[in-house]
Amino acid sequence: MTVIIADLDAPLHQHAILRLLDMYCRDEFGSGKPLPKETSGKLIAGLKEARGICFLARDDDPAGASEFIGLALCLPSFSSFQARPIINIHDIAVSPGHRGKGVGQTLLAAVEVEARRRGCCKVTLEVREDNEIAKASYLRAGFTPTEPQTLFWGRELN
Repeated sequence: MTVIIADLDAPLHQHAILRLLDMYCRDEFGSGKPLPKETSGKLIAGLKEARGICFLARDDDPAGASEFIGLALCLPSFSSFQARPIINIHDIAVSPGHRGKGVGQTLLAAVEVEARRRGCCKVTLEVREDNEIAKASYLRAGFTPTEPQTLFWGRELN
C-alpha cells in the first residue's frame, strides 16, 4: 500500500477523491445517501480554495493493477494558543473491501508525518459518538479525547 498527497489538479486524483467521498457518504456513518451532484461539482474547487490536503491510499497489486482504496481529507487550521498550524482530518474513508487491513492506520500515520513536516502543533479530528469502530481506530493511532472534552457544535446556514 502506498499513500500519496493528491494533486488536486490531476483528474485521476479528483475522480478518486469524489468516488471515495461518495462511498463514505453512502455509508451508515455518512448521510446514507450519495454525495449530492451540486456538492461533487464544487468539491475540488472548494478544496483548492480552502488549501485542502487529500491523502489517497493506493492498493498496489503485485500484478500491476492498483486502485485508490482510502482517503483522508484534511483542512489546515491554526492554534491561536500555540501560534502554530494544525491539520484537521475532516473526513476519512476506507473502501469496504479493505477495512480492517490497516488502511486507516496508514492514512493517519501519513497525516501525522505531513503535519510534523509542516511544523503543526497537533492533528485534530471529529468522530461521531456512536462510531465505535472509528473511535477504536483513532485510539490505536494515539488520538484521545481532549481534556476537558471538546464538543463539536454546528449551526446550519441556509
